[in-house]
Amino acid sequence: MKQMLFAVLVSAALPVFAAEVPEFTITLENHSFSPAELHIPANQQVKLLIQNRDITPEEFEGDELGVEKIIPGNSDATVLVGPFAPGEYGFIGEFHAESANGRLIAE
Repeated sequence: MKQMLFAVLVSAALPVFAAEVPEFTITLENHSFSPAELHIPANQQVKLLIQNRDITPEEFEGDELGVEKIIPGNSDATVLVGPFAPGEYGFIGEFHAESANGRLIAE
């Protein structure tokens, strides 16, 4: 009986872990993002895996996202963003902003 009570008390004291953060992939190739429009859940933090398939570095930046990260050529980077209220949030590749741009749509 004491062992059972101990097991119940120990399990009640264990932390409850939140659900995993959803992960989305954005690929940069030929100085353009794909997808250029990415739908994400509103009011939840998300993880973005940015894959730079160009040989040159790029700076992934989004003022509304609160992120600025240089990603070397032919490499990947991960950033956490959000949570965001429903709406649209732009991002660019700072070094090629004329072609490397997109937006997250929180819904």
